[in-house]
Amino acid sequence: MKHLLSIEDLTATEIHQLLELTDHMAEINQRTIPKVPALRGKNVVSLFFEDSTRTRTSFDTAARRLSADTMNFAVSSSSVNKGESLRDTVETISAMGVDAFVVRHKSSGAPLQLTRWTKASVINAGDGWHQHPTQALLDCYTIRAGLNRRDGFDGLRIAIVGDIKHSRVARSDVQAFTALGAHVTLVAPPTLLPPSLDGWPVETSHDLDALVGGLDVLYLLRVQRERMDEALLPSLREYSTMYGLTPARAAALAPHALVMHPGPMNRGVEIAVDPAELPGSMILHQVANGVAVRMAVLFQLLGSGGDLRGEA
Repeated sequence: MKHLLSIEDLTATEIHQLLELTDHMAEINQRTIPKVPALRGKNVVSLFFEDSTRTRTSFDTAARRLSADTMNFAVSSSSVNKGESLRDTVETISAMGVDAFVVRHKSSGAPLQLTRWTKASVINAGDGWHQHPTQALLDCYTIRAGLNRRDGFDGLRIAIVGDIKHSRVARSDVQAFTALGAHVTLVAPPTLLPPSLDGWPVETSHDLDALVGGLDVLYLLRVQRERMDEALLPSLREYSTMYGLTPARAAALAPHALVMHPGPMNRGVEIAVDPAELPGSMILHQVANGVAVRMAVLFQLLGSGGDLRGEA
């Protein structure tokens, strides 16, 4: 595997293999010194053209724990502000010696374009409304651990609730969850669903209350007001009433059900309860698992038999 641009790049078997590799990375993260020399001498560059806290920090931590060198490209203080093109930026940094770019960009397809301008591996850390493959992998890993489903998700009922239209996470999660056998329902007002769901192996609903009691996983999405160029909701209060996780809906969840959210949360909108008080809340587990999953992806792309046992 040279690049990771989309969940569509992976077969179900390859997803399982990455999740099994993540088990090893999670064990490394539990060590007194959570570091191995597996990617010593490799150089990983974070190229983020959109704001990010979790993903950027997670990739940086993952690379360092594998002993890779890291470089964070700050768009706000770069020559991009002087009119430098994305291609020129990539080719300039590549000339310094880069093994992998971790790229986030507001334009769908930007990571694919990068593969034509560099010999380095490219990892998509989110492009427009299109894909966020490592988020989907860490979500799969979280469900796999939380429900003890190492062999797959056959029979699991997962609802993804909220702003599906603008969500790259929803697209990636649908592909990953269904590849592993889950039954996925998208729950949202009509204005927050994509204009076409042709090819999506999902059902849709506008009634969360009719589903909540039978779910194994309730996956909540943030309302992405910064991506909306039109009024798609009467009000956030009405949205929260219809689609938010209220105390009544939290009480209706099955005892084993997991509650997930990719972050950042709009408290009082999609979540009207304290997640810390939910027995099935996996939100902080998702953050922790993100480091291990991204270690697995980096090792899969850049590793060449390096040692995963010894300390760096």
